[in-house]
Amino acid sequence: MSDDHGRLVLDRPGDVALAARLLADGHAVAHGFGNIYALTARGDAVQRLNALKGRPRDQTGSLTAPTGRVLDAFDLSQLPPGVSPGLVADVVAAFGELGPFGFRGPAAAHVPPGLTARDGRTTTTQVIVPGDRCPSQRFLAAAADAVGGGPLVISSANRSRHVTGEVDAPAHWRADALRAELAGAGSLVVLEHADEATARARFPHHTTVSTTILAVHRAERVHGRVHLVLERHGSLAADEVARVLAALGLGLATGPRAGVRLEPRSYADRPAGLPVPG
Repeated sequence: MSDDHGRLVLDRPGDVALAARLLADGHAVAHGFGNIYALTARGDAVQRLNALKGRPRDQTGSLTAPTGRVLDAFDLSQLPPGVSPGLVADVVAAFGELGPFGFRGPAAAHVPPGLTARDGRTTTTQVIVPGDRCPSQRFLAAAADAVGGGPLVISSANRSRHVTGEVDAPAHWRADALRAELAGAGSLVVLEHADEATARARFPHHTTVSTTILAVHRAERVHGRVHLVLERHGSLAADEVARVLAALGLGLATGPRAGVRLEPRSYADRPAGLPVPG
């Protein structure tokens, strides 16, 4: 542990190892995650993490993992037509390189029920990553090893809107603010960004809110081109998501929960006058 009043820092290997051991022992860890902070715990702690935030205890949780282990959460045999495992790997790599992001896909059989949700006939799970350049990649790898390769549950580091009464409670991007808001969580461990301004500057395309989420278990065809579905419009703008997908030969459609409608300019090769999907 560091000697400055017990402060744990993401850039210190000893602090990362300690936080990973504490997580394995059952503590929730609030840690730097891309340009904000997130709460991560063992996969069997979904209800406890929900209670800490003030959510309904049975609310479905999301997974997190180091970028290289994202696909382990998905049953790649259940992908829709036109979406291959290799393509999903390319999508995950492209967004991981850019910064924090989320993916929803068909759940692998080993993902426990508290981390899955039904979408039509498909059982899905959601994986949120901090971006390849975030030092929390080392913490997530250490935490995954500490729990024997089991799942890690994640949520934004804030009180739920069920407690605050706000339409959307923003995620924290300062460790002092999240400590103040979650002061009653006695077993909470905080693993800080070494420098929060530097952490935010690593991801200039992202705002300091929860991640954007893209579905890979659903796809639409528009004029012969496969479009993946934007499930939630978060820290990465929809136009930027569309730009990344266009480089992979894909389009972007918007789901009913995305809260945004794309303009035709989002599609690099879309002729003028064609309808926007979603």
